[in-house]
Amino acid sequence: MGNGMNKILPGLYIGNFKDARDAEQLSKNKVTHILSVHDSARPMLEGVKYLCIPAADSPSQNLTRHFKESIKFIHECRLQGEGCLVHCLAGVSRSVTLVVAYIMTVTDFGWEDALHTVRAGRSCANPNLGFQRQLQEFEKHEVHQYRQWLKEEYGESPLRDAEEAKNILATPGILKYWAFLRRL
Repeated sequence: MGNGMNKILPGLYIGNFKDARDAEQLSKNKVTHILSVHDSARPMLEGVKYLCIPAADSPSQNLTRHFKESIKFIHECRLQGEGCLVHCLAGVSRSVTLVVAYIMTVTDFGWEDALHTVRAGRSCANPNLGFQRQLQEFEKHEVHQYRQWLKEEYGESPLRDAEEAKNILATPGILKYWAFLRRL
């Protein structure tokens, strides 16, 4: 039914609207939580925990105000050993922005390295320019407080996200892709 959700980190997936309704794919990936971020976000399936964020894919849309609740939702799911799908309509901009903010918070990555981590799993990942600016501002002004908050709220994480993400970025194919992007 869906185009195929992509694994970004263990227990963390990005997909599109159709993927979020694909019970077979959700079951296969042990997805128990769905974060929906699009204009008409609402729960769709029984037995799944939802966080629904109504938001347009517009550069003027403020996604930053949803970072904390999104990070909390994703992190709590993953700490329970369950899977979380983050989706918008296409799985390209809004969902990617929230996952990049999450990766920035659970690692020491800036927004560009976090985005490259996402692109390693989902090559079409491309937040609109307004969302990219919000991620830049988040990196400059807020991510340090978010990292501190996460540590105070949940303690030391048993998840090995920083190591996992660094391994993803060190993959030879990703290094070539990165070099290609830098030439553009």
